[in-house]
Amino acid sequence: MDQYQKLLDLLEATKDDFAKFYENGNNAAGTRVRGAMQSLKALAQEIRLDIQNIKNSK
Repeated sequence: MDQYQKLLDLLEATKDDFAKFYENGNNAAGTRVRGAMQSLKALAQEIRLDIQNIKNSK
């Protein structure tokens, strides 16, 4: 469940930048969102591999 909390924390941390980019057109906020989405992608892959390893070990 620790990975789930990391996922939620990452999404929550980008909430303000999403608003700044989509509502105000702040390009720097868009860059930060893109970076966060790259981190999200890496975390998602880590979670997928962890689930697969747990599944295979049963």
